[in-house]
Amino acid sequence: LLLFWALAFAAENLTLVSWRSPLWWWALEDTNQKVQFGFWLLRYICTFMLFILGMKAPGLPHRPYMLLVNEEERDVENTQPLLPDSSRTSSTWKDFKRKLRLLVPYMWPKGNHRLQGLVLFCMTLMGLERAINVFVPVWYKNIVNQLTEGAPWHTLAWTVCIYVGLKFLQGGGAGSTGFVSNLRTFLWVWVQQFTNRQVQVQLFAHLHGLSLRWHLGRRTGEVLRSVDRGTSSINSLLSYIIFSIIPTIADIVIGIVYFTSVFSAWFGLIIFVCMSLYLTLTIFITEWRTKYRRDMNTRDNEAKSRAVDSLLNFETVKYYNAESYEVNRFNDAIIKYQVSEWKVSASLGLLNQTQNLVIGLGLLAGSLLCAYFVTENKLQVGDFVLFGTYIIQLYTPLNWFGTYYRMIQNSFVDMENMFELFHEEQEVKDVVNASDLRLEAGRIEFENVHFSYMDGKEILQDVSFSVMPGQTLALVGPSGSGKSTVIRLLFRFYDVRGGCIRIDGQDISQVKQVSLRAHIGVVPQDTVLFNDTIANNIRYGRILASDEEVQEAARAADIHDRILSFPDGYNTQVGERGLKLSGGEKQRVAIARTILKGPRIILLDEATSALDTETERNIQASLAKVCAHRTTIVVAHRLSTVVGADQILVLKDGRIAERGRHEELLQKGGVYAGMWLQQQAGDE
Repeated sequence: LLLFWALAFAAENLTLVSWRSPLWWWALEDTNQKVQFGFWLLRYICTFMLFILGMKAPGLPHRPYMLLVNEEERDVENTQPLLPDSSRTSSTWKDFKRKLRLLVPYMWPKGNHRLQGLVLFCMTLMGLERAINVFVPVWYKNIVNQLTEGAPWHTLAWTVCIYVGLKFLQGGGAGSTGFVSNLRTFLWVWVQQFTNRQVQVQLFAHLHGLSLRWHLGRRTGEVLRSVDRGTSSINSLLSYIIFSIIPTIADIVIGIVYFTSVFSAWFGLIIFVCMSLYLTLTIFITEWRTKYRRDMNTRDNEAKSRAVDSLLNFETVKYYNAESYEVNRFNDAIIKYQVSEWKVSASLGLLNQTQNLVIGLGLLAGSLLCAYFVTENKLQVGDFVLFGTYIIQLYTPLNWFGTYYRMIQNSFVDMENMFELFHEEQEVKDVVNASDLRLEAGRIEFENVHFSYMDGKEILQDVSFSVMPGQTLALVGPSGSGKSTVIRLLFRFYDVRGGCIRIDGQDISQVKQVSLRAHIGVVPQDTVLFNDTIANNIRYGRILASDEEVQEAARAADIHDRILSFPDGYNTQVGERGLKLSGGEKQRVAIARTILKGPRIILLDEATSALDTETERNIQASLAKVCAHRTTIVVAHRLSTVVGADQILVLKDGRIAERGRHEELLQKGGVYAGMWLQQQAGDE
């Protein structure tokens, strides 16, 4: 259906050049010719509308008709997919109203009257640019007419000055921007910066409000890439739609209306037909050549991947004297890439030549018509110059129309992916009118707690225990028994599925998360430090702490002297994730951070399991001082670290299998005793 109406539309366009009389549609001399032309014009419009409807035919594959004009430097086919396939292959204009509603709040900065005034002023400047684009060729026409008519010098000089002034406002040459455009771009930067800041801050705060489950299931790099691309896409969409697509369409409409009203309806028809042919041919040729672009990207990736893989395995290549083999493989990959690159260049050349042909034919038809009217004294020589100047001026932005269209399509995808993050629901929320936690003694109670993750398997089943203020509770058991889950539930990374958790008689699901976590300090197994100084990493426990308080916390964690031995002392950079420090040093920094926070409840999640025996013994001594007189829950893998606990719970398959002190559990000869004997035998 689409192919049929495309051919029909092309055939109608061919009738513009009649083999019977090239002038019949320039001068309709009798009623019969006028009637014939009227019927043809009606048929032409109907054919064009059916062609457009054919593009929406239900039998067509749902592939976007993408305009790729002069986009050699934009690798859009090889970008990382940010949405499911259905989203990436849908049309740019599908659900356009919904997409536009997402974009509108950023077109009009709510609550900021200064920026709203800037937006209005930029829109005014854009309208002024459209008017200038009409006046520049008009005043150029006036110069030509005055030169041919022998106008007085002062009149000619005044006309030239006006023309140059308009040209200064418009832009001096091809691709250059004038004063009005530069001023608009400069002022719009403030709106872009406001948009960037608002989106990134709002999304950053939203991501911090999502649950641990969501963060564990996502790749941080993918999330950050989505945020970065999404933020850039909003600015790109605003710029492309408001300052590129709309002005280009406006220039086309203004051109059709101007030449129809001032010259003749035939000039407006020529412009309309040329624009339709230009866009139609660009769509189809681009759709055809997209496969070559994708193949070139694939070959390029293969060549680069082969080079990287070979260099990373440098030693292996040397071991087997495979240098020649690797060079030949890389050469073959480069040859395949260059073959694909040639196809892309050739197809782009075909596209550009087709566009040039349409532009040339349109310019030829209009110029011949204009020249004919000049010879008939219906137009002046300046009108001939006006038409040629305006058409070239009109085709310059149109040449980039396809590139903007494709960029808009990709920006819509990136923007939608970012807004998908905004739509993620917060799993753990404060209840309405939640109160602050009133911590008095630090008594912890788990009452018939049940918990399961999304897959439905219960991690904790009917878990109940109490920790009295100042006591230490140890959680032991095989991997996967739910020990760390208890810590996460108490810190309220998750909400329980059944039962209740209380602190000093208050249900933690009914208090504000901020107040709950302010009273709990955590020393995890794998301490991750920020890429900052040691002092700032310790100060993270209490942001407003003074340098003296930071150093006092370091002394309590037995790391003060070690820090002073570094060349930069407390200003030593720890590196990304704290990799410049040893495992024991990182744990002591984490302990110092917890001491500085000063919580009444401390959670130790296998805080020493990744350390060697000697370092573990030293860290345990520091932890003992920190946990004194504080309610403490310890998750332990090595049972020797919890022999002094006031109470030990043995978890197995999500249930409490045994409970008691170290000596009591050994006498029972159960699960704990078996684990103890196994670890003792391993140490020997």
